[in-house]
Amino acid sequence: MGVLNGTGQPPGIGRDERARQKRQRPCVVWFTGLSGAGKSTLSGLVDRRLFELGYHTYLLDGDHLRRGLNQDLGFSHADRAENIRRAAEVACLMADAGLIVLAAFISPFRAERRRIRDLLPAGEFVEVFVDAPLAVAEQRDPKGLYKKARRGELKQFTGIDSPYEVPEAPDLRLPTDRLSAEQGRDSVLALLAQRGIIRAAGA
Repeated sequence: MGVLNGTGQPPGIGRDERARQKRQRPCVVWFTGLSGAGKSTLSGLVDRRLFELGYHTYLLDGDHLRRGLNQDLGFSHADRAENIRRAAEVACLMADAGLIVLAAFISPFRAERRRIRDLLPAGEFVEVFVDAPLAVAEQRDPKGLYKKARRGELKQFTGIDSPYEVPEAPDLRLPTDRLSAEQGRDSVLALLAQRGIIRAAGA
C-alpha cells in the first residue's frame, strides 16, 4: 500500500511523471487572432500532424466549448472574459496531464493572454498570432458574423465595435493573407522543435 499524505489520500501523480510517461514536453499553443483569421484551420492542421508523429495532443476550439462547457455564456464583455478564463483553466489542466494543447480563441485582450502565460511553468505557453487584416477576415467571414455585426445584429463584435489588442511580442506571427495553411502549420512545428517541445525533423 502507498503511504498516505496528510489529507488521508495516496500521493498524487505529478505533471513531470505524466509527461515522462508520454515521452514529451507538455505545453499550450495558444492561437489568437480575429474571427476568420485562420486559427481553427491552423490549429487543426498542427494537431493532425503532431498526432501523426506520435504526440499526445488535444485541440480546444472556442466553438466547441461554447456548445458544451460554456453554453451558458453570451457575448457580453464579462461573458467573453469568463469564456477565456474557463478555456485557459481547461488548457492548463490538460497540460498538467502531459498533453500538448492546441487552443484556438480570439482572446482579444493582452491581459487575458498574459494571465494564461502566467498560469503555466516558464516555456510552456506558446502564443501564435494568426494575423489577418480586418478586411481579409471580413471578406472570408465563414460564419457570416461580420455581416451581422455590420448590420448591428451582433454587439461588441471583435474588430467592429470591440477592440482586438494585437500581441506585442508573440512567440510566432503568421500573416495568413500571405501564407498558405500548410506553411503556417510548418512554421508552428518548426518553432516547437526549436523550443525542444517536439523532436526536430529527422531527429
